[in-house]
Amino acid sequence: MNILRQTRIPRRTFLRGCGAAMALPFLDAMQVRGAAPAAPRRAAFFYIPNGVAQQAWHPKETGNNFSLSPTLKPLEKVRQKISLFSNLDRVKVAGTDGHAQAGTCWLSSAAPDELSPAGYPLKRTIDQVMADVAGKSTAFRSLELSCNSFTDNRESVYFDNISWYGHGHVARSIKDPRLVFNRLFAVKEHQANASVLDLVLADAKDLQGKLGRLDHHKLAEYMESVRTVEQQIERITKRQVDIRDLDLEEPGKLWTTMRRDEYIQVMGDLMILALQTDLTRVATMMVSPERWDSPLLFEDVFTKPIRHHGWTHNQKNQNVLRDLEKLDRFHMEQYARLVAKMDAIREGEGTLLDSMMFTLGSGLSSGMLHTCTNLPALISGSGGGLLKTNRHDQHAKGTPIANLWLSMARVMGVKTDKIGDSTGELKGFLA
Repeated sequence: MNILRQTRIPRRTFLRGCGAAMALPFLDAMQVRGAAPAAPRRAAFFYIPNGVAQQAWHPKETGNNFSLSPTLKPLEKVRQKISLFSNLDRVKVAGTDGHAQAGTCWLSSAAPDELSPAGYPLKRTIDQVMADVAGKSTAFRSLELSCNSFTDNRESVYFDNISWYGHGHVARSIKDPRLVFNRLFAVKEHQANASVLDLVLADAKDLQGKLGRLDHHKLAEYMESVRTVEQQIERITKRQVDIRDLDLEEPGKLWTTMRRDEYIQVMGDLMILALQTDLTRVATMMVSPERWDSPLLFEDVFTKPIRHHGWTHNQKNQNVLRDLEKLDRFHMEQYARLVAKMDAIREGEGTLLDSMMFTLGSGLSSGMLHTCTNLPALISGSGGGLLKTNRHDQHAKGTPIANLWLSMARVMGVKTDKIGDSTGELKGFLA
């Protein structure tokens, strides 16, 4: 099947439209030749920092075909494929910074009393729990991205990463689009790594006859780790054989010089490409880090650099509140553009978006008081037709957001009855 003839997007518009030099022909799922056409389920997370302006975010209606709020208006064209959830809470634990906790614990599978040595309710995040299952079939178990264009190191790792393997073990996000591109598509580099592993395994086999019993056990563990990496490289290489013919070029513009919308779209495009080509089925993307009071320019939105975090603590000023609503709208426009791109990629009888659970949210509802109740939570896509869409579900007050993570994890094939402080799956989550 000539997939390129079926695409709705011209072959060279995907990343060039964002100012990057990547020629990208859209594909159906990059499936093994002769495989069944069923698309795999995928999950991605789009994190917005510092909460949202509340009144402009929350719709006045619930149920199906609800009227979109001012902040949600950019989703009008894809509204049939979105789900909005209200009254989902995260327990705020005293003793750590509210913004650091918001970002780093947003996806945490820890209960509020499961504190790390640093005082955070933090252990393996839900994306990594999903990747434990989904990552067995892909070259990369997960992909972590951050659109943090700040060059200073004002804040700690807790403000700039939402994905964690466990206590003190961060799945560090990548900020440079070129690094992302090379990680995904540098075929020669992966082949070189495979050659090194061949030498390592050969040397290890030569050692086996010279070791004692304890060392044999240690060597066996080491070789098992090497084989795991070897399997990953094999998966990458199989995908790259197909991808190598796509005429891809790495982004030609330095990320620190990109416009804000351009940077977000290029990173989002790379995420979509990784999901579309089945290099990974789980991804996270921070649109900006938490707090970080360095000024940042949002071209065509504000005339000069702004301090998002500082504004959130001055929302009683109506002019500041209106500006925050503009910023929320900007973030929603970026998310909506990525959703539309996913929905334009044909996969079998549906689109890439149909196989997705593309979640937008924040670990704070309002940044003014570091509130963690009624968090913004929105999913685009139906997880392969399993989720109800075009609806706004208002749950009982105090419903843990962990109920959402549990529901999503099960859609991704995770066999578990509990995530953090979850009390069960979200009522009415599935179709």
